[in-house]
Amino acid sequence: MREQEKEFIGRNVKIAVVTFENDFFARSYAEETSLAWPLLVDATRETYRKYGMFTASFWDVWGPKTWWAYAKELIKGGELRKSEGDVFQRGGDVLIDPYGIVVLHHVGAGPADRPAVEVVLEKIRP
Repeated sequence: MREQEKEFIGRNVKIAVVTFENDFFARSYAEETSLAWPLLVDATRETYRKYGMFTASFWDVWGPKTWWAYAKELIKGGELRKSEGDVFQRGGDVLIDPYGIVVLHHVGAGPADRPAVEVVLEKIRP
């Protein structure tokens, strides 16, 4: 998403990252990733539950799609980080329009399951 950040800004889209991690890990993540967007901590995971992001299975987290995503990251020269948190907490992407209507709701099947940025951009194009 960072590569298309100018397009999001040009369309007046506000991006926030939500985590369930405590303040220490949230701050560490923001620093390690040079996160430019607001990072919101949902310690009770209420937001996750309301959007249907419940616990993932072992296979969802450690299945072939995850290993493939890790391999692609390593090929690009990226580094793998050890997760300090609950790796079984599903994540996802939610896009809410200016009227409060959810126009994209994606619950990740595992850590490698994210909608393509083009899909998100398509939802905000006039």
